[in-house]
Amino acid sequence: MMIKTAIAGASGYTGLELVKLISNHPKASLEAVTSNSYQGKAFTDIFPSMRGFESLVCTPFDAVALSSKVDVVFLALPHKVSMAFAPKLIDQGIKVIDLSADFRFDDAKAYESVYQPHAAPKLLEESVYGLCELNRDRIRSARIIGNPGCYPTSILLPLVPLLKEKLISPQGLISDSKSGVSGAGRSLSLTTHFCEVNESFGPYKVGNHRHTPEINEVLTKAAGEPVSLTFVPHLVPVTRGMVSTIYAQTCKNVAEKQIREALNKWYENEPFIRILPPNKFPNMSHVKGTNCCDIGFHLEPESGRLILVSGIDNLLKGAAGQAVQNMNIMFDIDEEAGLDWVQTPL
Repeated sequence: MMIKTAIAGASGYTGLELVKLISNHPKASLEAVTSNSYQGKAFTDIFPSMRGFESLVCTPFDAVALSSKVDVVFLALPHKVSMAFAPKLIDQGIKVIDLSADFRFDDAKAYESVYQPHAAPKLLEESVYGLCELNRDRIRSARIIGNPGCYPTSILLPLVPLLKEKLISPQGLISDSKSGVSGAGRSLSLTTHFCEVNESFGPYKVGNHRHTPEINEVLTKAAGEPVSLTFVPHLVPVTRGMVSTIYAQTCKNVAEKQIREALNKWYENEPFIRILPPNKFPNMSHVKGTNCCDIGFHLEPESGRLILVSGIDNLLKGAAGQAVQNMNIMFDIDEEAGLDWVQTPL
């Protein structure tokens, strides 16, 4: 039996990745794509690289019409928009995987501190944070998933196991993260114009990036005490990819062997997490086009300072790939389905 899917907001980069993934998925079919900006247009008019998909035409969003067609809808919509769409789908018995920030938080106040008053607080209480490797059991029975942000995914996967194992201090955590330009989305912006980005590199939104509360909420839960990570994002002149370099202080007498044992224990059976050998570190080009998260680390023995480095493709493990992984878990099929075909780049 095929899982029938629809994608709302298919005209963005994440929507494009979802179309590619679902179209190649052995257990899922793509029944509809919606876009209010491009309604009536063939998907190939929006993305000429998708020639051969001429029959795929963007329609306006209609939850009632979708209820007779689909089992799950991916909301690849801007923040603050998904919260208006999701309740209508849930009321029609359709499962929801939301790729905006609208359903990522446990605490509505944390969401509202960065975005706006939440229009569906009861549904927010029900939503499950879709960090697959760390929240699989709850994802299985969920009606609505808040798909994690790209930066949070790259930071939480290395840190959560070490906080839960009490191997690092929850205080003084720092992440210096770099993202490709596609992370800013497809909308026009001066910041992402070619002449602004090319041969350039620098931080942005230092001290006020909207992913910070999302990261801190999950880290606080993992540590069992308040955590406030210092997060500094940077834009680099590449299309896709993300690398986070994270600094943490180890607890007393913790050795490098314990760090490796803990990460291996948490992730040894995870197909998309690759713990790298000693003295090997992630590179954007090694994860581009995959649903993998690579993790490497180095412990400075004199200071006890741990340097963790993670790498993901921001459009796949940081967005569409993880969303499909969540769908696979929700519908109790092979977690790698539709994701194992993605070619690892040279």
